[in-house]
Amino acid sequence: MDTSAPSIDKATEAQRLADIKDRMPDTYEAIQRKAGEIGKQAFNLVRRAVRGEPDCFYAIERGRVAGTPFCQAVMAEVAVQMVEFGCTYLCIWPVKDGGDGKA
Repeated sequence: MDTSAPSIDKATEAQRLADIKDRMPDTYEAIQRKAGEIGKQAFNLVRRAVRGEPDCFYAIERGRVAGTPFCQAVMAEVAVQMVEFGCTYLCIWPVKDGGDGKA
């Protein structure tokens, strides 16, 4: 089974990134904060997610969605928390793994 992310063209990727910046201001600020914590890897995770790679980055802001969902168990828990607490935006980042410096 092929588990690689679907391929998209550079124009589509650029448009998806522009949509985050232009239409998801809270999400864009969260990405910038994350980059302040972990460096350019944050932007790499967002790019991978907008290309369709799961478990890298996922955001919801006022009805807009960016990135690719995480595994089903994570997304089910997120849905419960969103209903219980309500939110105007949500960003999901991977947990850093054990030692190779990759998320």
